[in-house]
Amino acid sequence: MNTDNHAKIQKSSKQDTFEHPDFYGMDSLLTEEHIMVRGAVRDFVKQEISPYIESWAQNAHFPLEMVKKFGDIGAFGPQLPTEYGCGGMDYISYGLIMQEIERGDSGMRSTASVQGSLVMYPIYKFGNEEQRHKYLPKLASGEWLGCFGLTEPDHGSNPSGMTTNFKDMGDHYLLNGAKMWISNAPHADVAVVWAKNEEGRIHGLIVERGMEGFSTPTTHGKWSLRASATGELVFDNVKVPKENLLPNKSGLGAPMMCLDSARYGIAWGAIGAAMDCYESARKYCAERIQFDKPIGSFQLQQKKLAEMLTEITKAQLLNFRLGQLFNEGKATTSQISMAKRNAVETALNIAREARQMHGGMGITGEYPMMRHMANLESVVTYEGTHDIHLLILGAEITGIPAFK
Repeated sequence: MNTDNHAKIQKSSKQDTFEHPDFYGMDSLLTEEHIMVRGAVRDFVKQEISPYIESWAQNAHFPLEMVKKFGDIGAFGPQLPTEYGCGGMDYISYGLIMQEIERGDSGMRSTASVQGSLVMYPIYKFGNEEQRHKYLPKLASGEWLGCFGLTEPDHGSNPSGMTTNFKDMGDHYLLNGAKMWISNAPHADVAVVWAKNEEGRIHGLIVERGMEGFSTPTTHGKWSLRASATGELVFDNVKVPKENLLPNKSGLGAPMMCLDSARYGIAWGAIGAAMDCYESARKYCAERIQFDKPIGSFQLQQKKLAEMLTEITKAQLLNFRLGQLFNEGKATTSQISMAKRNAVETALNIAREARQMHGGMGITGEYPMMRHMANLESVVTYEGTHDIHLLILGAEITGIPAFK
């Protein structure tokens, strides 16, 4: 992951003219604030992400300057209270922000949703007032970047098997272990890390860069999320102050609550990627001439566009209803699993179909599908794999967990 190659970054000359598909008039269900927030983030993406994203991805470049810019537009923790420097918005606004950012790129959305849902959310939900006031304003503003340490080299879909642990040394805790596939890790100032105490109970700890024995090696060679920074968290006898323990919840349910919030954002975000691919295909069909007429005049192309629009519309309705349930405090883990799973599958299918419709041009950086497709191959796996979400739904339906 090269972060020192600014000289290679080129600005695209193509104009981003995206307008989202709204076949069922869903904008009429949104408030003025929803539409204003979405418009502001869309304009931001068109100006700050779209002209550079293909070059960032081609060069495996994480644009660290985007962290402060995300903070400036309120993309970090927009659903958390204003008293901590956050947006105080509802969950539909949060979803729309994630949709617009992922329309730009999944890696950019990962940067934002990790910060808001996996770092700021647990500090707000499980931390005390001192921790909230110390960390949240700096994370919200983008002064600090955070990451979330749950997945381990040998424990992905079974996080309860984690081996990262901490011991009570009297005046501090001693933390040992490692985490893997951690978004934002190479540049993170703080990490919310989940580890077992001596009784085997899982707790959250806030680990800060600079603590002796704490390192964040970068993950190189990714074919996916290339504009996002990914790394490991390594803890070698790290002394963590006792006041850095998140006091208000322990057990596996705590990180799972964080993942619920993040998966909700993914459900909206993935549909943003799907919309981008659909819009690119729709425009290309009108411009590309074969056999003396636009390819959009052929039945097979129209079939593909009709199916894409249908699936996007279904996902929009599903996400909107889930947002209402979140606002009411009623959204369940299995409902979130359904939306995340549906959105990513929909987006992957649309990206692949749209790629084919562009012919050979579809594999180039002139168009976004190949980048979205590669990114979505990570999104379909992270924060609960596609199959695990299916089994979460299966357990809900039958009352029988199939993964235990």
